[in-house]
Amino acid sequence: MKGVIDLNLRITDIGYSTSHNSIVSDKIIKHVLMVAGEASGELHGANLVRAMKGLNPNIAVAGIGGRRMEHAGVDILIPCSDMAVVGITEVFSRLTTIVRAHLTMRSLLKNSPPDLLILIDYPDFNINLARIAKRYGVPVLYYISPQVWAWRRGRVRKIARRVDRMAVILPFEREFYLNAGSGMTVDYVGHPLIDNVPHDLDKEEIKRELGLGEGNKMLGLLPGSREEEVKRLLPSMIEAAEILSSRYACLKCVLPVAQTISHDLIRSMVRRSSLEIIITLKDVYRALAVCDIAMVASGTATLETAIMGVPMIIAYRVSPLSFWIGKMVVKVPYVGLVNLVAQKEAVPELIQGEVTPQGLADKAISILEDENTKAAMIKDLQMVKERLGSPGASLRTARIALDMMGCDQTQGVDRL
Repeated sequence: MKGVIDLNLRITDIGYSTSHNSIVSDKIIKHVLMVAGEASGELHGANLVRAMKGLNPNIAVAGIGGRRMEHAGVDILIPCSDMAVVGITEVFSRLTTIVRAHLTMRSLLKNSPPDLLILIDYPDFNINLARIAKRYGVPVLYYISPQVWAWRRGRVRKIARRVDRMAVILPFEREFYLNAGSGMTVDYVGHPLIDNVPHDLDKEEIKRELGLGEGNKMLGLLPGSREEEVKRLLPSMIEAAEILSSRYACLKCVLPVAQTISHDLIRSMVRRSSLEIIITLKDVYRALAVCDIAMVASGTATLETAIMGVPMIIAYRVSPLSFWIGKMVVKVPYVGLVNLVAQKEAVPELIQGEVTPQGLADKAISILEDENTKAAMIKDLQMVKERLGSPGASLRTARIALDMMGCDQTQGVDRL
């Protein structure tokens, strides 16, 4: 179902049972409502649903997400691409959609309470939704913690009142919640991105597929998974690539496009350049596998790039007002998750006015032409990958979810 659903629809019209548990073929079906408001969370939501159904196939999931969650068997009520924003003031451009989505979820929690509400990141929307769930007696699992350790730390107590269990994915988050005295049950499950990394990538095959020769130097352009990010960052990244192409005659660019971004938007921005920019809709790991360096929007993509061991420059730019407000409230020394996990500036960060074509190009040149700098960065990225934990985050979180619903976890386990 596309768009925001009509609140006058019967609950059964969207595949959601009006009873707390429904019985199909003598099997008790447990109902889960899941909210993933952005592309990165939607990917983790899809993997979580597959893990849950692998442990127990008698699970029905509906909620907010995207195509990957839909392919995993989720009844998508509202597409997350309608709700993804970056920055504080930017939320106003999507406010009507976000409010209608909240009313939809609120109606479901009240009129047909699920057995479990799973919230994935997307903090302001989800923390408020957890309050509604608590009111109607719906247990709440929060998967992928809001970054309360970075800003608005006072939300910890609010989260503790509204969330029954938290599954965190960064190594320092569990200790943060414990030190904050939240009293909440917090499990460190490891980072789900580790589960996504393909181990059988054939770099030579990918190079042939992309038309790359032996002498080509490959630059990855990862401008983000939200439209505002792409509009603010991609033009500068492309201009930086043009500067680099005058220095490296064999430079080519690869641009993996997130599912949440309009391909027409990307093509309209790329066609203005004389560079050869390969646009790919396949997974980001295939693109990164052949990159010598990447320019990456601050966010989950920095961790994906780190896991692949690709040197990078992090770029972050929001509206001036959002940045000013952020400076007042953000309490961490870095904007990049890679540097936060590394607990040092393992890779360079360019913020706001520093995100210029020349600034990006200069940082790239300093990495490409200094072997010591490049080697140190790759070593730090390997350390970051190790700190993200072992594979199995989705499965560990699925076990927590099923435990919260009192589900048997042995059915279908042979398919995992």
